[in-house]
Amino acid sequence: MINSIRQARGIKRTITVKGDKSISHRGLLLGAIAEGNTRIYNLSSSADVMNTLDCLRQLNVAINKHSNFWEISGNGLYGFKVSPTPLDCGNSGTTMRLLPGILAAQPFTSTLIGDESLGKRPMGRIIEPLTQMGAKIDSQPGGLAPLQIHGNQLNPIHYISSVASAQVKSCILLAGLYAQGMTTVIEPHLSRDHTERMLTDFGIFVKKNGLAISIEGQQALHGCKINVPGDFSSAAFFISAALIVPNSELKIKNICLNPTRTGLLEVLNQMGAEIEIQKYEEKHSEPIGEITVFTSQLNGVEIPPELVPKLIDEVPILAIIATQASGTTKLTGAKELRVKESDRLHAIANNFSLMGIQIEEKKDGFIIKGPQKIKGTVVDSYGDHRIAMAFAIAGLIAEGETQLKNAECVKISMPDFFEILQGIVIE
Repeated sequence: MINSIRQARGIKRTITVKGDKSISHRGLLLGAIAEGNTRIYNLSSSADVMNTLDCLRQLNVAINKHSNFWEISGNGLYGFKVSPTPLDCGNSGTTMRLLPGILAAQPFTSTLIGDESLGKRPMGRIIEPLTQMGAKIDSQPGGLAPLQIHGNQLNPIHYISSVASAQVKSCILLAGLYAQGMTTVIEPHLSRDHTERMLTDFGIFVKKNGLAISIEGQQALHGCKINVPGDFSSAAFFISAALIVPNSELKIKNICLNPTRTGLLEVLNQMGAEIEIQKYEEKHSEPIGEITVFTSQLNGVEIPPELVPKLIDEVPILAIIATQASGTTKLTGAKELRVKESDRLHAIANNFSLMGIQIEEKKDGFIIKGPQKIKGTVVDSYGDHRIAMAFAIAGLIAEGETQLKNAECVKISMPDFFEILQGIVIE
């Protein structure tokens, strides 16, 4: 699938985006091991979340769709049944990294598989702590999928993580629910905290002490109601478009404003972006609000490594923004982008070269001097949804036509991306 994008004259509209992908994954997983029923409103329709849903159904969890919510009949901590076939995670790293935290304690063996891209992503980062807890996991050389998880009795752990990863932290916390005693995870920087927040909604006591998160095992989860706010990482592309396309004013309603997710807003504020936040409130442990964005004159900034975990998914679109900012934008501490759905730093640099944009690619980031003109041409998504959406936005300010190859990969996180984009653009 090739999508063609032409230069836009402006962006105007009020929109909402579908439910947050990260929160949706966690709602399904916690609802599945809770006692009683859980209702999830505004569940993400992304392919990744549907992979988690399908895997849970294979494990004998009843999940049914109603007119405006999904209902999960919780099986309790040990109510899963062995799947007769491998659990296919598709392209979802979240599924493959979180689900093992639960499966490691089940009284049977499970096999997790994924697509070619997922098979190249590092799983050793969850295998190591789970093994320390007593799990028995077989993998391919280098700690790669497929994973075979042999259920076992788990022990508590005090784990100092080498990476600030919400997926690693969440996997350990999920496993900690099954351990006898207190499990603690300490991160180098604060990563997304959706799991800690949602565990409290299910009645679990979570202890927070700086960068350390602790949980007592063998607590029962109780089904609850979850309203999933709009996905900030999806909204980021439309926020960015409104900033750099002339004559723009865009409002996005019911958006997740969790501070561990909104590092992009912190950077944009430093760059001089005109962004207003209204109706800020907290619902079901997550802060939400409305964002209004206006075309802005932006300046380059230096982004410190400690901020990167809070904007890791937004780096590709931040690179596009940097091309239109006056001065130099420098990003460091983002080597994690080398092992996403694609090597995102390399994908950005390659596509920039094709579009006539100068960038200095670093091992853990980039340096971009702006403003620069962008030439429309044929660019590749590399099968990566974040790269696809970022370069679709680049096409809105490029001279001539931009053709995006393999654009269908946007369905991984936002199946209606191009529909929304078409609806807000003034051509």
